[in-house]
Amino acid sequence: MTINQIYALALKMGIEADPRPRARINKILGREKKKYQNLKGVKREIFDRARIRNPYADTRILFGNGDKVISKVMTGVDIGSGEVLLAQKMGVDLLIAHHPLGIALAGLDNVMELQADLLASYGIPINIAESLLEIRMSEVARGVAAVNHQRIVDLAKIAGIALMCIHTPCDNLVYQEVNKKIVQKEKTLDVVGDIMDLLYTFPEYKEAAKLGAGPALFTGKRGHRCGKIALTELTGGTEGNKEMYKFMANAGIGTIIGMHMSEPHRREAEKYHINVIIAGHIASDSIGMNVFLDELEKKGIKIIPCSGLIRK
Repeated sequence: MTINQIYALALKMGIEADPRPRARINKILGREKKKYQNLKGVKREIFDRARIRNPYADTRILFGNGDKVISKVMTGVDIGSGEVLLAQKMGVDLLIAHHPLGIALAGLDNVMELQADLLASYGIPINIAESLLEIRMSEVARGVAAVNHQRIVDLAKIAGIALMCIHTPCDNLVYQEVNKKIVQKEKTLDVVGDIMDLLYTFPEYKEAAKLGAGPALFTGKRGHRCGKIALTELTGGTEGNKEMYKFMANAGIGTIIGMHMSEPHRREAEKYHINVIIAGHIASDSIGMNVFLDELEKKGIKIIPCSGLIRK
């Protein structure tokens, strides 16, 4: 496979696993195309044209010839200077980061729009979801603005190692993997502890637990009844607006499953009596990445896991 083909596969799998209807994704892409067509001068020149075909601003080829044929990939949750230098030493063809770098990190706030549609699917009015998400998206945009986005990309260029990142497509994949098991076992999931036990059937969560980073209960108790289960914190870029928990409770959501949660968000969820199961950040990322990496292995590509990736 070439780098371009790996990139295209990531987008294809991400769109197929996206919790939004395909028509919604097409509408977003159409909106970006129209925006580009209406631009003139320098605004047209600097527009990120990848957004016309790629609905995930946090997923990009960051460096490398797209036509290069790849046989060996080093991949991890976070790629830093150490991974770049090790990849150079080992003769790796391509580095794949999960968490965004470069222009993909600069655009992280854009993918959070997905969360509004996801929340709406659980019964929260779309006008409320969109309004609260817009506030949080602005916060995230300002937060990443000060980051040195290109640092690792520049190092990869000097080292001559192709680099890409695949974020939301893999998060969509873990969302679908966990959701599938929840739906299959829904009738047997009476209390919160039942959900936590179910998570341990994933090798990645089980292995993470051995390393002290397995699923954890942030609010509620194992014996509390689940109520309506929502996977609102597994995909969509990063943490949403903490004001959302009030509306989740009003929508009848009793338990949410997520990757990670800050303390202000945890306190807000607890305030509205929502059980919070944090499955684990790196383990959850690993599940989504593994679904994608399995497809690369089928194509004959050697995978070298690093940087926390739990490769089953």
